[in-house]
Amino acid sequence: MFLRYYMVGDIQTNCYIAAADGSKDCIVVDPGDYGAYIIEQAKSNGYEISAILLTHGHFDHIQGVNEIKEKTGCKIYILDKEKELLETPRLNCSIMHKGPYSAKADVYVKDGDIINEAGLAFNVIATPGHTIGSACFYVPNEKVLFAGDTLFQMSVGRCDLPTGSERTLRESIKNNLYILPDDVMVYPGHGPETSIGFEKKHNYFV
Repeated sequence: MFLRYYMVGDIQTNCYIAAADGSKDCIVVDPGDYGAYIIEQAKSNGYEISAILLTHGHFDHIQGVNEIKEKTGCKIYILDKEKELLETPRLNCSIMHKGPYSAKADVYVKDGDIINEAGLAFNVIATPGHTIGSACFYVPNEKVLFAGDTLFQMSVGRCDLPTGSERTLRESIKNNLYILPDDVMVYPGHGPETSIGFEKKHNYFV
């Protein structure tokens, strides 16, 4: 599996480019800014972007979406419950940053769906809490989880923004993520990578 990450935007969001070995296409997880740069990085590694997977709709995870969509024609995936937040600057908090920004998805997925892109199968895991429509994308064959702002190394995403709920976030992590194998690697929206096993032992926020 090809996997690279790039810190983008003022809040240093982790944006990921991933593809199966031998694939000519790649996916991008959470292009929070620098759309042209992300396209350039994909091409420099021999890939065309076929899809964007959004873990949630906050501005710092979506501000590269429209540029990438316009230049590549890729599909945009997000959980169905996140539609309003993605499309509403007041809810995605972009109006509190550089100015109103919104995007629209092509495919609205649900918990349990499987996204097949770039030679990989991504299991959609709904993890409400950071936002009502937050989701993680799990690649079982590679033991890789893209966690967005649900789970960080020894921390969790904030819950004081629109549609957030601390209690729901903890339940999502315990019931939907901690059931995964301990050796699953977690690639979060901010900060360093971690593993399910490490977080079960050391994450005191859950």
